[in-house]
Amino acid sequence: MVAEVGPVTSGSAMGGSTKHLLAQELHPLIAAIPSLDITRDNLSRLRAVRAQDSMLADADAAGVIREEIMVPGEQRAVRCLLYRPKKTASGRPGYLHIHGGGYIMGSPEGSDRGNVAVSAKLGVVVLSVDYRLAPEHPVPAPLDDCYAGLAWLHEHADAYGIDPKRIGVGGESAGGGLAAGVAIRARDAGDYALCHQQLTYPMLDNLTGDAAHQGDPLVGEFVWTRARNQFGWASFLGDAPAIAPQVPARVSSYAGLPNTWMFTASLDLFRDENIEYAQCLLRAGVAVDLEIFSGACHGFQMLPGTRIGARYIAAHMAALARGLGVER
Repeated sequence: MVAEVGPVTSGSAMGGSTKHLLAQELHPLIAAIPSLDITRDNLSRLRAVRAQDSMLADADAAGVIREEIMVPGEQRAVRCLLYRPKKTASGRPGYLHIHGGGYIMGSPEGSDRGNVAVSAKLGVVVLSVDYRLAPEHPVPAPLDDCYAGLAWLHEHADAYGIDPKRIGVGGESAGGGLAAGVAIRARDAGDYALCHQQLTYPMLDNLTGDAAHQGDPLVGEFVWTRARNQFGWASFLGDAPAIAPQVPARVSSYAGLPNTWMFTASLDLFRDENIEYAQCLLRAGVAVDLEIFSGACHGFQMLPGTRIGARYIAAHMAALARGLGVER
């Protein structure tokens, strides 16, 4: 949980700004992202803008087969994008990827370039889930859809040459929160094994940014703010209780969760909840690699062509290779 330091707000709201702490090469990102709060009235328009920004990679040129599939779910079939190397092999890893977007936006297409690269460079079969979005579909729908993806990977392991002992889960922001929730649910159910969770500034704690948990004023000014976070969580939870697995930070025991790569950024609103979650995993005997990039904010890697973005990609790929047992 984020430490309580009184009713403070982000640097800009306090009359100052944390922009001087942000890497200079990232300043164009914050200039390009509107600072308006997200509401039910403007959500559909913001979703449309985000969808327009999604560009598919040339999977064929990368040696990857990308196909849209429908995965059986508890209440409906779940649309997913499946990525697999053209070169057939057995005993390869599987990776369940869950996109970000605050539980209220996004699609697998927005993560296409990264998933093509993972499949091509690491020889991994990747399944990216188009889970239902809040507030139209609150808990348990998004987590159910993602768990259906994990079930599909295990149940089709033989058909796609996947080693069921080398299946991991991961995502960014809300996708990281759902990945952590999938890992908790899988551990508690004991039905589908996970060897690794790959968490990029995951959205883990519904209390972050509320009136009683404002946290460090040096975080949360850019991209994903306290107001946006509270809207996202309220939309996602609906009438559901704030308990695990839908709120990973509320889990009572961290023992038995998969090995973890936890990534966060110095100016990210989630920084402290990410560090606390990593510490709890460590105290439970879970192997954890924790990386914190200074001078970075939430979503910094969305800006192409930056040195810090390239550094993140290298760290992400290396960590995923380690977690899935890929020799490079």
